[in-house]
Amino acid sequence: MTMKAVSSGDHFEISTSIVVFRPDRMLLARTLTSLVVASAALNRARKEGAVHLYLIDNGGLPDMSESLSELSRARIGHTLLDGHGNVGYGRGHNLAIAQPLGRYHLILNPDIDMDPDALVRAVEFMSTHPEAGLLTPAVFDDAGQLQYLCRQYPSLIDLFVRGFLPASMRHLFARRLARYEMRAQINGRDTLWDPLIVSGCFMLFRSDVLKRLSGFDPRYFLYFEDYDLSLRAHDVARVAYVPSVRVLHHGGGASRKGVAHIRMFVVSAFKFFNRFGWKWL
Repeated sequence: MTMKAVSSGDHFEISTSIVVFRPDRMLLARTLTSLVVASAALNRARKEGAVHLYLIDNGGLPDMSESLSELSRARIGHTLLDGHGNVGYGRGHNLAIAQPLGRYHLILNPDIDMDPDALVRAVEFMSTHPEAGLLTPAVFDDAGQLQYLCRQYPSLIDLFVRGFLPASMRHLFARRLARYEMRAQINGRDTLWDPLIVSGCFMLFRSDVLKRLSGFDPRYFLYFEDYDLSLRAHDVARVAYVPSVRVLHHGGGASRKGVAHIRMFVVSAFKFFNRFGWKWL
């Protein structure tokens, strides 16, 4: 795969960055195909609707030549950033954020399928709400159930119950989890302004806001970098949960990914609470 240089003179409506480390090739291919379809809809709706992808390889990227050819046929520019090693999730995205960006920049996970009209609806919302600096969509799981990925400020108990307690025991903490996951406020119909924390699986920023924030805090290797960035985003712009923008998320929690991920989760949680304040109960 070759790297296509991007100059500051290039113009596109949306830039997007996807960080991968030993990704599932089929899931990544699905994500890129959904990007092609959503970009085509944006191009039809807006003459300036060009999209550019930054694919950041932290290691182990399989042969994606077929998917990248699909991007080229759809006139989606793409730049492969590699050779830097596994620098972590946030620092990987920061490599892209340092490049020329579109009017909007989309932080996207490699296990997300966008609805065909997701980018059209997202750009329409941002265009008509200039106070919005960060948009988060309605996220659904493989069974079609809404995922409650907007968050209140977490306590240690919230994190333990949500991330590590067996599902058979979570009903004992149902009211606590409902508060933490904002279940009374989040649904598939109503826009909600200023949820405190939103998921990093799909974060659409105004690029000037993202640049002002200097992207992700590089001190997080994995986990909590989106919590950190969400909280800082409120200092410079408004955040909006927009359920007319819909995506499918195939991801899983840290506890389902093994001991190494649990260790990274704990280390990042410690850094997060040290910065923003500890909340035990």
